[in-house]
Amino acid sequence: MEAGAIFPAEGRTNPQALGKTVAGQPFAKSLAKHRRPLAAAGGPCAVLVAVVAAAALPRPAAAQARLDARYEATLAGIPVGRGSWTIDIAEDHYRAAVDGGTVGLLKALAGGHGSGAAEGRVVNGQFAPASYTATTETGKKAETIRMQLAAGNVTESSITPEPPADTARIPVTEAHRRGVLDPMTASMVRVPGSGDPVGPEACKSAAAIFDGRMRYDLRLAYKRIETVKAAKGYQGPAVVCGVYFTPLSGYVPDRPAIKYLAAQRTMEVWLVPIAGTRVMVPFKMAIPTPLGAGVVFATEFNAAPTPRSAVR
Repeated sequence: MEAGAIFPAEGRTNPQALGKTVAGQPFAKSLAKHRRPLAAAGGPCAVLVAVVAAAALPRPAAAQARLDARYEATLAGIPVGRGSWTIDIAEDHYRAAVDGGTVGLLKALAGGHGSGAAEGRVVNGQFAPASYTATTETGKKAETIRMQLAAGNVTESSITPEPPADTARIPVTEAHRRGVLDPMTASMVRVPGSGDPVGPEACKSAAAIFDGRMRYDLRLAYKRIETVKAAKGYQGPAVVCGVYFTPLSGYVPDRPAIKYLAAQRTMEVWLVPIAGTRVMVPFKMAIPTPLGAGVVFATEFNAAPTPRSAVR
């Protein structure tokens, strides 16, 4: 959860990967093309991770708390991934980490693993990201994205190994590296006010996100309230938000995935609170793909307030 988040995804968010799958291909053949793990940025479910990040301008943090969650991903009802997400929020800093990989048929055809982490300070009640990393491994190949941020601006970023130049890709300008969040920090939505955070206010967000490769905006819009239940942990109301994607730079305009995502009007994310705070995070995400519905959902969602000395 990129949350998206969740799986680095969360972690790396790379909607372009969806372009590798097209309607009409045999299902197994299509899955085999996804050589990067679900846990990072390599298939339709990775697009769901981008959805995780839909929550987002820098926002006031809340009370100290910890979240331990487990997620599963399915494509057309078939299990394709599994991952974990932990978040620690302290009085003056926060950190989050994700880890996941492919399972089942997708693992047999194109096994992979991904992990990611983000951390920063809580300054004047705001999440201020300082660093972000995301690593994907498939077979003998691995890729790592690293970013350093200060005051909402990217001060350093790298992709290792360096990808080949693509003249068709819209360049990321210095302006596009300013006033942004990393995908994982963006996935933590703080709802202002003192009332119930599970309501329309949670969906009144727009996000400026840079994932180390691509700069894009995500906008949320309130749809409804539903009841959700994890096998372990949280059960209760969730606010369902529509998600709308606008790419700005770092992508190839002619790729089918970009056109597909930008045209989507049925992507959704289910947000629930971290107990003891006003911070909302994704419990579930859903997006239609050419291969069927892609869904990421929490199987375990354990959140609780923490003592002031517990998060270091």
